[in-house]
Amino acid sequence: MTFFHKDEQLSKLGTDILEAVWAEFPSLARNQIALTWVVYDPPVPVNTGGALSAEEFWKYKVRGFSYRGVERIYPASIVKLFYLVAIHEWLETGMTNPSAELDRAIKDAIAYSSNDATSLIVDILSGTTSGPELPPSPFETWKLQRNIVNRYFQSLGWQELESINVNQKTWCDGAYGRERAFLGELMENRNMLTTNATARLLHSIVGGVAVSSARSQLMMNLMKRNLKPIDLTSEDENQITGFLGAGVPSDTQIWSKAGWTSQVRHDAAYIELPDRRPYLLVVFTEGKAHSKNKTILPFVSQQFVRTMMTLS
Repeated sequence: MTFFHKDEQLSKLGTDILEAVWAEFPSLARNQIALTWVVYDPPVPVNTGGALSAEEFWKYKVRGFSYRGVERIYPASIVKLFYLVAIHEWLETGMTNPSAELDRAIKDAIAYSSNDATSLIVDILSGTTSGPELPPSPFETWKLQRNIVNRYFQSLGWQELESINVNQKTWCDGAYGRERAFLGELMENRNMLTTNATARLLHSIVGGVAVSSARSQLMMNLMKRNLKPIDLTSEDENQITGFLGAGVPSDTQIWSKAGWTSQVRHDAAYIELPDRRPYLLVVFTEGKAHSKNKTILPFVSQQFVRTMMTLS
């Protein structure tokens, strides 16, 4: 069972939204979009400042809807959310030591989606470094170390995480040397996530139970987005323009992490509309043409905003 229960009302509304999306973007194939939507009914168990223990939090039953929510899709920079939680786990348990440089990397990876910053985080998490190809025996050891983040998330025992792969760095131009070899000849070892897995991780962060309440709050602080136009200075990098945040009213509060390449455009967001139920929305889209289209995700977001306005 997923962390949310399927709800008849949300299933109808979610299906209607998808039909509106396909009507607006007929070239978007039905297998080129996946999404997970969770609605937080009163009493809202998230964004409480750590008021609930993990035991109490997971007792709350939330309702949701997903479409292709279990399909494995290349996540682009969405994977940085998983590295964010993992590095906070390492810091919390003493598996790595805090430093100003690590703090800078964590901020830049999430706030600005820096791939270079993410590279340092993955190195620290795994005790590995990029470089030339390695002989077989050292390479096997290197691969074992690099898979430590996968082992951590599997240890949580969440059904949604069973099929994911989070062991690769994110790149601007691509992987070289041992990193390219690790991807596999056919790129079969690429990072892979589902919208359900991403939604559960985000749900744990906004619920204040990812690692600890204090660390969850630190994570949320990095994911908080400013919707003021004057602050959206870099259109390609602000994680609002062309993403879910571009489809919500300006007085909305949103915490998000976007991801995009030449082949995919994704976003994962926790959204608080004024005087409405808060909700969580994860949307993945695939296809070269669609990855460049900065109107799809804002349109999807607008449909969910309108729907949330109707929920009493």
